[in-house]
Amino acid sequence: MGKTFAMKVLCVSLVLLSGVSIFAQQRNDRWAEIRRLTAEDHKRMMDLLGIKSLRPGRNGMDPNAPNYANYDESKANPYPNLPDPLVLKNGQKVTTAQMWRNQRRPEIVEDFDREIYGRVPKNTPKVNWEVTGTTNEKDGEVPVITKQLAGHVDNSLFPAISVDIQLTLTTPAETTGPVPVIMEFGFGGRFGRMLRGGGPSWQQQVLAKGWGYAIIVPNSIQADNGAGLTQGIIGMCNKGQSRKADDWGALRAWAWGAGRALDYFETDPTVDARQVGLEGHSRYGKATLVTMAYDRRFAIAFVSSSGAGGASIFRRDYGEIVENVAGSGEYHWMAGNFLKYAGPLTWDDLPIDAHELVALCAPRPVFISSGSSNGDAWVDARGMFMAAVGTGPVYKLLGKKDMGTTEFPPIETTLIDGDVSFRQHSGGHTPGPNWPTFLTFAQRYLKAPQALPPAAP
Repeated sequence: MGKTFAMKVLCVSLVLLSGVSIFAQQRNDRWAEIRRLTAEDHKRMMDLLGIKSLRPGRNGMDPNAPNYANYDESKANPYPNLPDPLVLKNGQKVTTAQMWRNQRRPEIVEDFDREIYGRVPKNTPKVNWEVTGTTNEKDGEVPVITKQLAGHVDNSLFPAISVDIQLTLTTPAETTGPVPVIMEFGFGGRFGRMLRGGGPSWQQQVLAKGWGYAIIVPNSIQADNGAGLTQGIIGMCNKGQSRKADDWGALRAWAWGAGRALDYFETDPTVDARQVGLEGHSRYGKATLVTMAYDRRFAIAFVSSSGAGGASIFRRDYGEIVENVAGSGEYHWMAGNFLKYAGPLTWDDLPIDAHELVALCAPRPVFISSGSSNGDAWVDARGMFMAAVGTGPVYKLLGKKDMGTTEFPPIETTLIDGDVSFRQHSGGHTPGPNWPTFLTFAQRYLKAPQALPPAAP
């Protein structure tokens, strides 16, 4: 009896191990196919642009590599002069808010559309939102209502591709009216992990202000790889065909999806859609800044560790550089035209830089942040600070406050007195330590409805 049972256990174990092995092999095969298709598409875009080769990006992992990332500030600024956001292409100085809105801002948008992030098609499909589930529960000690939502993108013009945007919305159950909402580019699911040290999650910190929160899943809009460019919303709009050189990349696609979520919020009576902020970290920090720049309905942004392609100055050789973003691992975030600046052209040929992306957010408040050089050097905190400084004249022209300094501050210095703000925390590649600072900054702009009066004794 004992031997028979042991043999059965052994057989079951072998079957389970075999299943795990098959799953692992299938996963490896799938990633190998994604890498193959990505490499093919990257090469196709280079051929389309007539580019024979690209300069290699920096290696951020191996200090002994010949192309190891530069972290020496004395070598970081090969092109120290940035484009002036307040000078028209004809050389005329921008002196009024009207000139900014009607002349200079459209010039900058066109440069970003054509050369950096790509153009969104003029007629993108409609999104029909469905509440797929509603839950009454508690997040910490706060009673909340959580809605699971699916944004069904109309694919009637190309039924071969389906896109269903994943979104959750959580609002306080006990409130007197519609509330501000902070939306994160994230991974879905309800409730967040506690911050290191046992503090409340970012969601609980938001609820403590009387606000709600939402999480939108970027990969449900557009895959985060080059192989997916003929799928997702980009593939749907191109009817399954490959991109042109100025077509949108994943960052604009994720931003488009965030805008469709805001469309839904405008119909939800629990949300004050005029007070919706946006947060994202790392590549989603890039997406947050792009979204804020292009969709002027968003009220405030928390741009965490966004690096090159986000808030970090392109004209800097520090950590992640243009060549990394143009390489096969990241090019899908951008327009195909961006590859030119890692090949026949240099960074100094770029018609714009990151400070002008931040300027497109003006006059709305933006919080730019990162971790310390011990764990987050790749994203170039100083380069992001320089972008915040460089956008200051635009904020001032529009009647808002800049940061009040051009000196890169010591770590843990909080610069939130202006409408464009900055902080570098002492942790690594995480937004966690800067959430309390962002919320302190944001409460100047976002206001919850008045609390319910206390019950009569």
